[in-house]
Amino acid sequence: MLKGFRDFILRGNVVDLAVAVIIGAAFAAITASVTADIITPFIAAIVGAPDFSNLVVHVPTLRHVVPPNPLPAGYIPPGELHVGKFLNAVINFLINAAAIYFMIVMPMKYVMAKFETPAVATTKPCPECLSDIPVDAKRCKFCAQPV
Repeated sequence: MLKGFRDFILRGNVVDLAVAVIIGAAFAAITASVTADIITPFIAAIVGAPDFSNLVVHVPTLRHVVPPNPLPAGYIPPGELHVGKFLNAVINFLINAAAIYFMIVMPMKYVMAKFETPAVATTKPCPECLSDIPVDAKRCKFCAQPV
């Protein structure tokens, strides 16, 4: 039983996944910092808000709501849309996606293309009936025409 567990844990996919999760968590902290400390202050300077994450859009409410007393942590009053927090999350996602694509996916495609052998065609279309026939065939097996 322990040998089976050891084989499962040491299988390549499990170890690769564990490494990916740890690196992903560390990378998420870096991109959150880049977004919060570099990109959003730049965008906030353009928008004119002192802190981009505090960018709020106010919409009219249909009825008056009395806020609870005391206010719970993270309370959002009715009629406030926190657009800045959403934009921070979108920017974080785009940074993560771009980094993964350009640092992992593209190089892996390049490396895998070097190791792949070109596929050799085993069939060809019959010029008469357009059925797939073996490359070495002298006659089509569907219409019996010489190829």
